[in-house]
Amino acid sequence: MSSPAALDWSADNCTIGRTLDLIGDRWTFLVLREVFNGIRRFDDLTVRTAIPRTVLTDRLRRLVDAGVLRKEPYREPGTRSRMEYRLTEKGLDLYPVLLALQTWGDRYLADPEGAPIEFAHRGCEAKVQLVMRCEAGHELKRVRDVTGRPGPSARRRVA
Repeated sequence: MSSPAALDWSADNCTIGRTLDLIGDRWTFLVLREVFNGIRRFDDLTVRTAIPRTVLTDRLRRLVDAGVLRKEPYREPGTRSRMEYRLTEKGLDLYPVLLALQTWGDRYLADPEGAPIEFAHRGCEAKVQLVMRCEAGHELKRVRDVTGRPGPSARRRVA
């Protein structure tokens, strides 16, 4: 039996690994879920997610430092100025990732009654679906229609 060709290439600069280093833990994704749903203030995030305050502070700092979120000042009448967290373009680009996780979870982990939330197109109210498509415009129906190959920054693995 021959070895998979992928073993010839290093995974040291893998962008999937780098992405998971930034957003791959449960707490970070819960923060992103809530910010995508319009929950932007620290106290609201703690209530909604039950994340310990120190952990939430760390995750928000990491997301701001990475440019996924930005701080925006706000002030309720009669109170001191505080910060809320808003998605940057970099953060908004994570939306399909969140939808992909939810699609998988709805298929395999939802309650018998179905999903707790659905996402709809604002223009027509139809449910949103993720679609795999190549640059040439072909819609890919099966995962087996996709293959990995070395990209521009691929490096040969050093034995």
